[in-house]
Amino acid sequence: MAVAPSRNDRRIILHLDYDCFYASVFEVEQPVLKTLPLAVQQKQIVVTCNYEARRRGLRKLQLIKEAKQICPDVVIVLGEDLSKFRDASKDIFRYIRSFVWGERVERLGFDELFLDVTEMIAYNVDLLNRHDLEHSFFHLDRLEPTVGFTYDATRVCGSTYPAGPDTTFGTAPSATADEDASELRTRLLVASHLAAYLRGQLEHHKGYTATVGISTSKLLAKLVGSTHKPNNQTTLLPPYATTDRAAPTNVVDFLDAHEIRKIPGIGSKLTQKLTKYLTEGSALVSDTATNPDRVTVRDVRLLPGMGPSLLDRILGGPGAPRDIGARVWGLLNGVDNTEVIQTGDLPTQISIEDSYGRLDTLDGVRRELISLTGSLLRRMRTDLTEEDNGSDSVTDLSSETSRHPGLSKVRWLARPRTLRLSTRPRSTTDGAHALHIGRISRSAPLPGYVFHVDENVDALAERLVHDQLLSMFRKLHPERSGWNLRLMNVAVTNMVEAAGDQKQSSGRDIGKMFQSQGSRRRDAFTEPETASESGPLNLQHGEALRPVYFPAAPPVVNDAWEESDGEDTTMACVACAVCGALIPHFARDAHEVFHLASD
Repeated sequence: MAVAPSRNDRRIILHLDYDCFYASVFEVEQPVLKTLPLAVQQKQIVVTCNYEARRRGLRKLQLIKEAKQICPDVVIVLGEDLSKFRDASKDIFRYIRSFVWGERVERLGFDELFLDVTEMIAYNVDLLNRHDLEHSFFHLDRLEPTVGFTYDATRVCGSTYPAGPDTTFGTAPSATADEDASELRTRLLVASHLAAYLRGQLEHHKGYTATVGISTSKLLAKLVGSTHKPNNQTTLLPPYATTDRAAPTNVVDFLDAHEIRKIPGIGSKLTQKLTKYLTEGSALVSDTATNPDRVTVRDVRLLPGMGPSLLDRILGGPGAPRDIGARVWGLLNGVDNTEVIQTGDLPTQISIEDSYGRLDTLDGVRRELISLTGSLLRRMRTDLTEEDNGSDSVTDLSSETSRHPGLSKVRWLARPRTLRLSTRPRSTTDGAHALHIGRISRSAPLPGYVFHVDENVDALAERLVHDQLLSMFRKLHPERSGWNLRLMNVAVTNMVEAAGDQKQSSGRDIGKMFQSQGSRRRDAFTEPETASESGPLNLQHGEALRPVYFPAAPPVVNDAWEESDGEDTTMACVACAVCGALIPHFARDAHEVFHLASD
């Protein structure tokens, strides 16, 4: 048997998953809904429902008609507008981030967070009084010793895997454990109390409950958190590794029962390849694997000769990453050393999409594009601007308000550079075979006039559709008829943050910098009238101060691998028709061969 790759067990990672987030947003607005069966509707589908509705037989992706038949008293709310969900998710993210040292919090979708609390846990473990563990105090602030909470450091808080008596601090290590496992158990124990505190604060102050997983990696924390739901938490206990290769570990025992398709990082394509290899070769090694849809980690891991080399032969090929075998072998053994990536306040992209039963006319496409684009521009103004009334200088304004001192000024915190249009045509049939078509995309530079906040959004949307999006659509679908769209998406990407005083800005506004320096200089004078009456800078002939930026580092440009019409400086890319991934033009042929090989 191949040796499992090494894992970084020095970190402590929490995975926080909001319980029934979309339904909870409505419950927080109207608390009376918490005791009623509640379903969130999009189109004619139940996209999600609360636990009371699930207890009565409702489930996700159910037709509204069926839901009403199963539960006649279900309360149905419309969830087409995602604005309230975005706002609630952003508010919770910022609240939880305020507790974590270094703000090392990664946002995953609307309802999941990864927290790297390694530094907090190490600090508090060092402060433990081994002679009075029952009355321990968790310090949330190193500079203020009174900020924190008391806890019992003799026991793990919440559920554990494996469940059992091995939840007590100071328990003698088992025969397969060592001093490192004992030290890891202590850090996980302390982390379990931090997780419970955060869950309690979130529910008390924001009204949301959450499920938390506690482990040493994003992979393990996410999986173990799903063990006990809702409103619960689970800690994956050591040993995570042993000196005896034949001895079991809690990580291996925990992962073995999972279906491979549920392991983050192993997508549907890789699952299909692994399942095909095991089933066609009659190599299944467990009774549960007689069903090809239930192939488990254990089935793959215990296959004779299994290891990185064999996985490379099974999963490799044109378009596959060079280290695909080693990476998947690591995931099957619970190894995931990816870092928690700190999420900033500003989004990396903003997109609006909608699905359709039938969309096959150019007039219909134009109407839908205007609607989607209007929603996109409103979301841009909500997420990417702020009022800027505290400065006498004009800083990055694109509005008539900059020329009228009586009006409030609006400052763009970031400017996207790229406009992207994506469509997904409805599946077609070719004889007896159905052709499943993925998303196709086209990108172009975003015109500067979209940043004119004094102009009407609907007028800007019509202009952008006329100037850019209809042309992009015709390039995606050059034929005049015969297409039928099931989805359209309009997005802005390649976000470049403006200079400012925020922590995550790419630089400082020199106008504000000189202004603050000038203010300090004037305060130093004993006679105020000696200061220049023209302000910190002597402008000639009434010139307005132009914003100049000195970025602290080159701006990060996201989504740089996008298709271009030749007017943008980003690398030209096209979306794969099978998996939807953006592929550089020079690699498109190899990527298509990869999909053909997988069949």
